[in-house]
Amino acid sequence: MYEEDCVKSTGDYYLLCDTDGTWGIVMEALAAIGIVVTILLLLACLFLMRRVQDCSQWNVLPTQFLFLLAVLGLFSLAFAFIIQFNEQTAPVRYFLFGVLFAICFSCLLAHASNLVKLVRGRVSFCWTTILCIAIGASLLQTIIAIEYVTLIMTHCMMFVHMTPYQLNVDFVVLLVYVLFLMALTFFVSKATFCGPCENWKQHGRLIFITMLVSIIIWVVWISMLMRGNPQLQRQPQWDDPVICIGLVSNAWVFLLLYIIPEFCILYRSSKPECPAPGNACHVPTYQRSYRVENQDLSRARDSDGAEEDVALTSYGTPIQLQTVDPTQEYVIPRAKLSPQQDSGL
Repeated sequence: MYEEDCVKSTGDYYLLCDTDGTWGIVMEALAAIGIVVTILLLLACLFLMRRVQDCSQWNVLPTQFLFLLAVLGLFSLAFAFIIQFNEQTAPVRYFLFGVLFAICFSCLLAHASNLVKLVRGRVSFCWTTILCIAIGASLLQTIIAIEYVTLIMTHCMMFVHMTPYQLNVDFVVLLVYVLFLMALTFFVSKATFCGPCENWKQHGRLIFITMLVSIIIWVVWISMLMRGNPQLQRQPQWDDPVICIGLVSNAWVFLLLYIIPEFCILYRSSKPECPAPGNACHVPTYQRSYRVENQDLSRARDSDGAEEDVALTSYGTPIQLQTVDPTQEYVIPRAKLSPQQDSGL
């Protein structure tokens, strides 16, 4: 009796309270929990912005904040796939699905690009540059989604009258740029394994694992949507569950495999007794070697009589200097007049 009343009162919202098809209830429960966890992580990101002192680590936090906002949108978007396909949910699905995933993968791409510099001992991008890379990389998918939704809306909601297979083809084709971002981020994250700075490679490994699992999820749900469901004669009954499960699963992968481990690393490194990873990298310290060398040379020149042998270290290699003759004229590093020339003056 309760189910019949629910069908009459909710119509397209029947799956939200369908006790026979439990996938909708499970997905909305996981999405609701994900929304709460993501909000807590957003607060944790704000806390880390005040705590982290290393600029190389802090510069990525604004991009990760944007990443969490996109993940929050993914969990909220799951309800649009639990609700049946209609004129209200269709534009939301076609627009937000690709745009939100494009933002997530673009943020991972921006972080991986910055890590490629850090693992090689170079200076980090500033936070505005990393954020602009993330926003700029996702901008093309936003333009594509706007044009597609606008075109369909101007044709009097033609997608309502399309066959399920045609709808699925359009949905997957609309995500081609997102697939490109996934592949690009995956290969850039592999490049973070090459470099002398081991401390930064753990961040690259998190991105690499996240992208690998995300690619597997996408291959599975696209294969089921395009080939599995028609062959099993479960189209369109299984179309929305397949997309919704892939959506929620990938959103949880973003949290469990990337964001939460990242914040744990940042929190541990921000403690006073724990040195920051950016300062622990053993890269060629040529500036420090030059400064020590100049100080030792100045001390040797200022001593009376014949200078003692000075052992200098340049790039970690000891160099033994010979005894300096005070009667000999030197041009480098400083010229010194002979006694005959000095008396003539």
